[in-house]
Amino acid sequence: MSVFLADEQGEELDLAGMRDLAELVLSSEGYPKETEVTLLFVDEDEMSSYNERFLNRTGPTDVLAFPVEDLLPGVAPDPDPTGPPLMIGDVIIAPAYVKRQSAELEVSFDDEMALMVTHGILHLMGYDHQVDDAASLMEGRETEILALVGKKRR
Repeated sequence: MSVFLADEQGEELDLAGMRDLAELVLSSEGYPKETEVTLLFVDEDEMSSYNERFLNRTGPTDVLAFPVEDLLPGVAPDPDPTGPPLMIGDVIIAPAYVKRQSAELEVSFDDEMALMVTHGILHLMGYDHQVDDAASLMEGRETEILALVGKKRR
C-alpha cells in the first residue's frame, strides 16, 4: 500500500498513525498491495475553497473524498499486473474543523480524526451514506475498522 501524506495545516497530528490506519482500511477491504491513496490535511480556509469549488457549498467541512475510480463497496478490484498501481483517489481533511467538531460531540480528537480517515477512504471505495441501507453498511464498516485500532465511532 502506498499512502501519500501532505500536512499543510497547523494542528499536531500523528501522521504515522494516520498512514497505518489508511493501510489498514485498504487491506481490510482486500485491496491489492499496489493500491495508492493520498491523505491531505489542510486548514479551514483551504477546505472552504475545495468545498465551494467542487461541491458548491459554502464554508469548511470535516472531510472530502475525491475518487479516481468508480468502485463498488466491499468489492476490491483486481490489479492489472502489467499496469500502473491502482490510485483510488484523494481524501482531504481539515483537522481544525475536526477538533472543534470533536469537542462539540464530546468525543476524542484522535477518535474523530480516525473516523475521518476511515470515512474518506471508504468513500473512495464506493461506500456512501445517502440512503439508509448504504449508510448502515458504511457505518458498520467504520465501526469494525476503528475497533481494530481501539477507536470508537461516534
